[in-house]
Amino acid sequence: MRWLIHGEQEVWASPWLSVRRLDVEQPDGHRVDYHAIRLSDVAAVVVTDAEDRVLLMWRHRFLTDTWAWELPMGIVESGEAPIEAAARELEEETGWRSGPLTELIRSQPGAGIIDSTHYVFRATSASYAGPPTERNESDRIEWVPLAEVPGMIARHEVLSGITLLGLQQTLLTQPPPPSAV
Repeated sequence: MRWLIHGEQEVWASPWLSVRRLDVEQPDGHRVDYHAIRLSDVAAVVVTDAEDRVLLMWRHRFLTDTWAWELPMGIVESGEAPIEAAARELEEETGWRSGPLTELIRSQPGAGIIDSTHYVFRATSASYAGPPTERNESDRIEWVPLAEVPGMIARHEVLSGITLLGLQQTLLTQPPPPSAV
């Protein structure tokens, strides 16, 4: 049951995305015009420290006029590996330089209409490199205890899909805290 693309036409484009009209053949042989968005891939990073805190940014998203906590993230530039984009975005947006990065999880959040892959990387250490170079990215940057994250999610203080995915995967894979005896 595979859909086939026979042709593609650009409807509109910017440096980060394009709207496309595709000539698609469905599995039953029927051909249809299908509109899709080709969007650059995105990379984010979950940075935790020895105190089980996660580095988050308090951001305003003007399209939805909402404030929420987010992971450092951004577009993967042409010719750049997702892991490089994650490290670059972390330092640009927060002023922190990550320790070694490993891929935590990846997703295709809108695979039926958008072709972007979202990569989330994990670092368990970071060093402060200086003030963020991207001054308009966040209102504040904080180290938040991981134990507070489920409550923040329940209170809708975390709304970004890639941030939710990264934080929840971190909570799932984080070793449980030692129990008090």
